[in-house]
Parts: sequence; structure tokens; C-alpha cells
Amino acid sequence: MIRLIRYILISIAALTIQSCEKEIDIQYKDIEPIPVIEGELSLQGANVRITMTTPMDEPMNTTLLTDATVTLTDLTEGTAATLLPDQHGVFTDAGAGIPGHLYELKVIRDGKSHSSRGEMSAPTDLLELEFNWIKMPYDYVAVLQVTFTDYDSIDGDCYWVRLYRNGKAYKWNLVTDLYGTDGIINDVFMTSRRDLDEEDEQDALRDGDVVTASVSPISREMYDYLEAISSDSNGPALFAGDFCLGYFLASPTVSASITFHPDQIQNF
Repeated sequence: MIRLIRYILISIAALTIQSCEKEIDIQYKDIEPIPVIEGELSLQGANVRITMTTPMDEPMNTTLLTDATVTLTDLTEGTAATLLPDQHGVFTDAGAGIPGHLYELKVIRDGKSHSSRGEMSAPTDLLELEFNWIKMPYDYVAVLQVTFTDYDSIDGDCYWVRLYRNGKAYKWNLVTDLYGTDGIINDVFMTSRRDLDEEDEQDALRDGDVVTASVSPISREMYDYLEAISSDSNGPALFAGDFCLGYFLASPTVSASITFHPDQIQNF
């Protein structure tokens, strides 16, 4: 834990270095909306969301599209399932993914076809979630440590760690087994400062908030994609066929929750 906290402090110190700012007038061209497919297959089943990109000078349009044919094929067994949209517009199927199997997601819409493949790895074990207060120059900040096992002994394993606050997306990190020791990986998140009057709403945690962490083993291609979009880039293409954005992730995601009680958190 000491090594992790020291790493946090060094990283934050680097972020405080000020740089010169210059106002830039960016010229951009309008393009036709592009399909965005976000598909996941887990041990609990499959869900696929389809949207379209929005012009930069218009409000974000998050309307889910349901006028598509969506199929998920287990290429290992040679079986296929058709996903149907639920009341929210999410295409779903309750069939659980099987570790070691190769899957293909195919979406056909408006005469265009998009497909992506992914192999489901073995699951990891989420061992512990722990909050600690650390003293920063401006305030105490609650740091959440997520501890989980590396699912195999091969170097280069990648993970997508996501946090949800009361069921809604909150924060996420990418981590590799280079940060692991003896098959155990510790990932850390800076969350809420203690003085909520000075905290942004997007980061604030209040007494009784439930924070859920999920850990998904991912491919290196998926790691590169997520790293790119975190830098405002579209990233590598993960679908074959007609052009689209998005991803298909087949992963045995595991999750656990912790309730935030600021008075019960120890100071580091």
C-alpha cells in the first residue's frame, strides 16, 4: 500500500506542473453520422448498444437504435443466437459466455454489415476493495484500492477496471500485469475529497454511496482502443466489414461493491 500511495503522490505532483495555454481556432468538416457499436459478452450474458455519432456543433445524441439484426455466434461450438432489443433499446441475450471459446458479434443495419471477434479468457478473482484517506496539499482524498488476481502467468495480460457510483458509470482505469506482484494486482483510484463543498459533482462521494468495481480481462487490441479513446481518438478499428466505431468485448467480468462511509475510513 505504501508503494501505491507514493506512486499516486508522484503522479499527482506531475499533473500540477503548469503549461502555457494558447487559444486555437479549430476548423473541422461535417461528416455523415457513423454507427457506434458497443457489445459485451460476460458470464451473465450479452448486451449490445447501437448509436450514431453526433456532429461536433450539436448536443450529444445517445438514442439507442433498434432497427438492426444482431447475432452472436459461438465459433467454438458452432451455435448462434439472435439478440433482441429490450425496453431500453439494448440488444440482449441471457446466454453466458464460456471461457476459452471464440465468439463473433455481427450487426446488420441499413444494408451495412459489421462484425468483430473475441475470445473469452479465464476469469480473475476480485479479492478486496479498500478506501483510505491520503493527505494532499489541498485536502484529504479518498483513495480506493482494487485488489485482484492475474488470471494466468503469461506476461502482458491487460485489464479494464471500471467503477460505478450507485449503479452509474463513475471512473475507469487500464492496468497490465506489469503492476502485479506474485500474481496479485493492485489498482488505485483517486475518488472524492473530504470537503464536498470544494469537490466537483462528478467526483463527489457521499456517506452511503455504493461503489461497485468490475474487473474485465481484455485483449491488447482492446487495451489500445480504450487508451486511444481516453485521449480523444477513435483508436484502432475493432470491427470488420463496413466502417463503424466501437468494440466487442468477450470477457468474464467479475465485480464487488463497497459502501462509502467517510467516518470509518482510516487516514494514511
